Amino acid sequence: MLRKKPRLSESKASQSQPKLDSLGDHPLASPRSPAPEYSIYFTHQKSNSSRLGPEFFDQPAIALAQAFLGQILVRRLPDGTELRGRVVETEAYLGAEDEAAHSRGGRQTPRNKGMFMKPGTLYVYIIYGMYFCMNVSSQGEGACILLRSLEPVEGLEMMRQLRNAHRKGAARALKDRELCNGPSKLCQALAIDKSFDQRDLAEEESIWLEQGPEKPGEHTVVTATRIGINYAGEWALKPLRFYIRGNPYVSVVDRKVEQEMQASG
Repeated sequence: MLRKKPRLSESKASQSQPKLDSLGDHPLASPRSPAPEYSIYFTHQKSNSSRLGPEFFDQPAIALAQAFLGQILVRRLPDGTELRGRVVETEAYLGAEDEAAHSRGGRQTPRNKGMFMKPGTLYVYIIYGMYFCMNVSSQGEGACILLRSLEPVEGLEMMRQLRNAHRKGAARALKDRELCNGPSKLCQALAIDKSFDQRDLAEEESIWLEQGPEKPGEHTVVTATRIGINYAGEWALKPLRFYIRGNPYVSVVDRKVEQEMQASG
């Protein structure tokens, strides 16, 4: 399995490179953002003591996709502002056998290299020539999970500004539940682009995963089919999407599956 080359920390890199992280010349990069908002999840003084390490990511894709639910994804912007979102929806991609995976057939390309690197490596790709999606590699050659939706819990106004920067015209104000309820939306809200591809989520200083305040119970996790993969034949029907039942920040609710869950108790 390929290994990622060591990277300079952001503090060192900033001494030699004038550009600001992934925001670059983004209009929001120059002025310092408003003070971060704090939710009920973060009433204590913040530290990295709850950061999840390499052992968390070193598990099979399905288990990792489920384990991500309820954890907190943190994005530190160049000015020190931290944005946080609780993971509420994921999808698993199983590697060579999975006809919906970019690594289907075991093919490795410069684009999907991150899928074959050690567990916890980010795989960020672009769709429609302008939107980004973020995945995290797991155990298994070419296996990973897709982050589909977050529940914003800190820095909502900055997320709103970052999302609005990608919208055309005088669009209506975004509701909180619309900030991160989709894989490309959450990348916009957290200023994640292709420059994050192949970074290590267990070691990066600008993005990491923290232990969530509570783990969703077994009966609150919905297992459904993945979204937007009709081309994948029978693999489009496999239950490899996981989300927290009743959470309003989930991108797509499967009411049939939820009704079946309720009927079975």
